[in-house]
Amino acid sequence: MHLPAPLYPGTLLRRYQRFLADVALADGTVITAHCPNSGSMRGCNRPGSPVLLSRSDKPTRKYAHTWELVHADGGWIGINTALPNHLVREGIEGGIVAELQGYPHLRPEVPYGTNSRIDLLLEGAGRRCYVEVKNVTLVEGGLALFPDAVTARGQKHLRELMAVVRAGDRGVIFFVVQRADGSSVAPADAIDPEYGRLLRLAAENGVEPLAYRALVTPDEIRLTERLPVLLP
Repeated sequence: MHLPAPLYPGTLLRRYQRFLADVALADGTVITAHCPNSGSMRGCNRPGSPVLLSRSDKPTRKYAHTWELVHADGGWIGINTALPNHLVREGIEGGIVAELQGYPHLRPEVPYGTNSRIDLLLEGAGRRCYVEVKNVTLVEGGLALFPDAVTARGQKHLRELMAVVRAGDRGVIFFVVQRADGSSVAPADAIDPEYGRLLRLAAENGVEPLAYRALVTPDEIRLTERLPVLLP
């Protein structure tokens, strides 16, 4: 998918209150931007990091700019958690995600579980596949880790995917690694051990863990290749 154009370069000054970031633009102006990421953003929120922002002219916006990318650890990282659902949909419809082919119908944000919405529901020939998408930005020693903060919501999603499989449908937890330096994906047990426990339990009970790397540039982001998911 193509990113909004133009993107505005700046330098991160601080990220705070989860959804706010102060950025110094190229001309020295300091602005507050919306940060579309509820995680800790560990490793992606270092002051002094180069960032790229999009801008909206909608009069209802409190903050016109949105933080899209950060340059850290030698490459661009996509921090906008609204994008992975679109990336996975593009990957399925474009034939990149071979594991999720063969479903003629795809619907986003379909209600399921307990007050939840599945990111993507694939349907066809009496078959249904529920796909929950997660954005991965934390990498340590070449290992991409999820989550980067304790996530009760993520734990709930794993329980709901297990219920989907018990009911006879297919359930997939899909990790999108929006950076180039992660060679495999694993649960961040040191951060959220309960999520790691539930992910292993879900895999043992038929939920399929999938992970793909995304190519991230200032022009576009797209899925490129499958990565192994390690559940030792």
